[in-house]
Amino acid sequence: MRVRGEEDGEQAADMQWPTVQGGGTTAVSDMFADHAPTEHAPLEVTRSRRRTAGKAARRRKRRRRTAVFVVVALLLAGGAYVVVDFLAPLFHGGFSQSGVADYPGPGHGSAQVTVNPGETGTEIGAALVSARVVATQKAFTAAHTANPESASIQPGTYDLLLEMKAADAVTALLDPKRRVSYKVTVPEGLTAAQIYERVSAITTIPVAALKAAAADPATGLPAEAGGNIEGWLYPATYSFEPGSTPTSILAQMVAQTVSVLTTAGVPVDQREIVLIKASLVEREGRLPEDRPKIARAIENRLGREMKLDIDSSLAYGLGKSGTGLTLADKDSDSPFNLYKVTGLPPTPIASPGDASIAAVMNPAPGDWLFWVAVNLDTGETLFANNLADHNANVEKLREWQAAHPG
Repeated sequence: MRVRGEEDGEQAADMQWPTVQGGGTTAVSDMFADHAPTEHAPLEVTRSRRRTAGKAARRRKRRRRTAVFVVVALLLAGGAYVVVDFLAPLFHGGFSQSGVADYPGPGHGSAQVTVNPGETGTEIGAALVSARVVATQKAFTAAHTANPESASIQPGTYDLLLEMKAADAVTALLDPKRRVSYKVTVPEGLTAAQIYERVSAITTIPVAALKAAAADPATGLPAEAGGNIEGWLYPATYSFEPGSTPTSILAQMVAQTVSVLTTAGVPVDQREIVLIKASLVEREGRLPEDRPKIARAIENRLGREMKLDIDSSLAYGLGKSGTGLTLADKDSDSPFNLYKVTGLPPTPIASPGDASIAAVMNPAPGDWLFWVAVNLDTGETLFANNLADHNANVEKLREWQAAHPG
C-alpha cells in the first residue's frame, strides 16, 4: 500500500475492512458501491464530517504558522536594514548609503551648495555629501587634496549637479561660472531710496528691510556721515550671494565708497563735504568734460557767498523730479532749497561716481559762476561768468524747449 502522508495515514486508520456476515465475505468492489446502503451509513457520515473538520483545523494551524514565520522574517529583515543603514558608516566611512565610495558621474539634476569663508576641504565635503552632490566625504577630500588649485576655491554659492564624481565637483567649484549670485547695477546719481528699489527688484529683499538696515551700525557708515547713508552707497555693479542680508548688502556699498574716497586722497574730515559737492555735480552735469567746470562754478559761488540756486537740490528736498518743479517751489522752507539757503545742502542728494568725485577734488580752472543745459537730449551745457551772458544762454534753452515740446 502506498503511503501518501499524514492525512492519508489517518484516513487509512479510520477505514473499515470487510467483515464476515452470515459466513460470507463482502467483496472489495462492494465497499465502493454507492447504490447499496447499509445499516452503518449514519456512522460513516459522522466519520466523514470529523475527517473534514480535522483537515480544516490542520490547514488553519498551518496558515497561522506560516503567517507568524513571515512576520518574524520581515521584522528580522527590517532590523537588519536599520543596523546596516545607521551603523555601517561607523565601520565603512568610505562608502555612501548606496554602497559606493564615489559616484561615476557626470551627475544629474541640480543642487546649490554654499562654501563659507575659511572652510576646509573636509568641511566643504561634508556639505556636498549632505546635498547629495558627492558620495562620500572621503572621496571629496581625496580629490580636493589631489587638485593643486583647490586652495583657490572661493566662498560663495555654487550651482552643481547631484551625484557628481568627486574630482568633477572640485573642478566645478573652481569654475567662476558655477557661482550663483545676484548682480545689481547701481548707476551714478541715484538716491538711496532709488537704490533700495533697484536692489529689491533683483534680490527680492523688501525695500522696508533695506531702509531699516541703513540705521544698523554694522553697515560701517563712517561717523562723518552723521547717521545719514545718502551718498554713501557707491554706484557700481555688485554680486550678492543668496542669503545676503540687507545690512551686508549696504555694508558692501558703503565700504566701496570709503575705498574710492581713500584712493582719491580725500581727508577723513572732508569726506561728507566732498560727497555733497560731488552729488550736486553728478545731478547737474551729464558730460564728463562739464563736471570739472560745474565743480569750479560751485566753488566760485561758495567763495563769494552766493546762493547756489541748484534745481536738483530743491527737487530732492521736495521729493520731486527736476522737471516737476514750479516757481512756487522756490519759496519752500526745505533745507535743500538752495534758492533760499546759502551754502551747501545738509547731506548729499545722490550717490556720485568716480568722475564727479574727481571733479570736486580737481576742479577746472575758470571764473564761471553760472551754467545751464541748453539741449536736454544731449546734455550740452553752457557756462558764463556774468548774469547777462547766463540769461542769453537760458534763452537758448527756451528756444530748444519750444522746438521740442513735451
